[in-house]
Amino acid sequence: MPTLRLFFAILILCGSGSAVKAAPTHLVEERAVSITRQDSGRIIVDFGRVAFGNIKLLPPEGAKGKITVHFGEAFANGRVDRDPIGTVRYNKARVRLKGAKPILVAPAKNSRNTEVRSRKHPPAILTPAEWGVVMPFRWLEIEGWDGELLAEQIVRQSAFSSTWNDQASSFESSDEVLNQVWELSRYSIKATTFAGVYVDGDRERIPYEADAYLNQLSHYATDNDVQMARDTFDHLMQYGTWPTEWAPHMVFMAYADWMHTGDLQWLAPRYDSLRSKLLLERAGKNGLITSNKRQIERTDIVDWPRVERDDYVFTEVNTVVNAFHLRVMYQMAELADALGRKADAENFGNTAKASQQVFQETLFNSESGLYRDGISTDHSALHANLFPLAFGLVPLNRQRHIVDWLVERGMACSVYAAQYLLEGLFEYGADDAAIELMVAPGDRSWRHMVESGTTITWEAWDVKYKPNLDWNHAWGAAPANLLPRFVLGAQPLKPGWEKVRIKPMPGKLANAKGKVPTPRGPIVIDWVGGDNFNLSLTLPENVTAKVELPAGPASEGVWINGKQAKATVAGDYWLIDQEITRSAQFEVK
Repeated sequence: MPTLRLFFAILILCGSGSAVKAAPTHLVEERAVSITRQDSGRIIVDFGRVAFGNIKLLPPEGAKGKITVHFGEAFANGRVDRDPIGTVRYNKARVRLKGAKPILVAPAKNSRNTEVRSRKHPPAILTPAEWGVVMPFRWLEIEGWDGELLAEQIVRQSAFSSTWNDQASSFESSDEVLNQVWELSRYSIKATTFAGVYVDGDRERIPYEADAYLNQLSHYATDNDVQMARDTFDHLMQYGTWPTEWAPHMVFMAYADWMHTGDLQWLAPRYDSLRSKLLLERAGKNGLITSNKRQIERTDIVDWPRVERDDYVFTEVNTVVNAFHLRVMYQMAELADALGRKADAENFGNTAKASQQVFQETLFNSESGLYRDGISTDHSALHANLFPLAFGLVPLNRQRHIVDWLVERGMACSVYAAQYLLEGLFEYGADDAAIELMVAPGDRSWRHMVESGTTITWEAWDVKYKPNLDWNHAWGAAPANLLPRFVLGAQPLKPGWEKVRIKPMPGKLANAKGKVPTPRGPIVIDWVGGDNFNLSLTLPENVTAKVELPAGPASEGVWINGKQAKATVAGDYWLIDQEITRSAQFEVK
């Protein structure tokens, strides 16, 4: 597609008057996929997918008069939907044609998502003024245009990251719905790069820590860029938001950057600022994090929106809050060790171990075999168990029961918490259930989004769960990172992808293949399941891999490039002894 006009959003002015760095973005000219003139004279233009942008018209010689252009994310009864659900976007603009002079057609500025001075929330992220106003839309309805509208007379100027590479990643499997879920999620990450930092959708255009971390994981899995995550991190360190568990996500972001890039130079000057994100100021005498009345009633979030909390009982000691605290204490110990801060590493690690013991003694209900929501209650919500599992806090002898219970409960959480629910299921042997939940019938899966016709993931599973939901929320795009990490099976074992784990988790899929971007180059994976599991693997230079392959009940060993390799069975997988470089063909038989 042509990129005829480039704009680079390097600095974004915020409410304090200070400048925050942002990754470069640009406008890409995109043609319509269809233009239809209705009997009424209205012209319907479909661009195929939603993007943040506006319109450039190239009228013919002699064109005159006023036209009205309706912009919309939703289409209903043959028209752009003027009253869509939630905060799904609609707007309009009126312009006067003046012969063949090119015209920028953009809607009026939205006062909410351009507000940079407010006592209620951090500043919104502004796009470059020279672009004109951009909004998310797929459809146009044009009134007053005389004659036929030709394809070359209209383009959408769509905003994306300047460095986005559509060829950086791929995924394809034997399940066509899952393939559509992947593409929906991948494109959602691309489309929401428009602001140069990760924002929470068009309603506010504000970065939030949890949104940003989920976005970061999926951006890493779909493109080669690392700068946008870093710029979002720096912005959030200046403009943090209110939920308790959002603060620890800043440690998640720093840790993810280190594992993805191996860059200690970027991490070192930011390390000390992460201490404020550990919730240590709320630690009680026994090491567990405590919550006061305001935190119980407002800032301890567990999940969002509120209806997705599975009747969670909020108490003075909250299991989810403490799970986040323990997770980031362990990650900080690793970061400190990598930076040579040995005393910090020992302190963080020892504190986490002591607190985890109290966590187990205090918050695990031995009668139910589940974690309770907190002290003074025996209620066990989904979240009190999914987060400890995803964060590696559940002892081995308790894992199977909790995994089985989570599978039975299903998707009793939001699109945000689904990231962690599915991570836990994949990591602890329930890959079949994790994949099935992604494509399950009903209104609580990505199948529902695909079947709705949306082209960017939603803020919530459905409008009935969040009446003001928007249709352009990257935190709903978890499959963009889950499918490469688990179904293809590529994850870093050492920072910077120097050493990787390749462990396909096929569930009930017959096959899957794809390309996973890394800073060292792409990893290409192609596997076929069945009685004999076959894997074709290509690694970048200077990357070694530990390979684990599904062990069928009758399998006897692993062959690499036609020769039997040394391997041992651990659970349901063959662990191959030798480290792999470059390319290899594997067969389990």
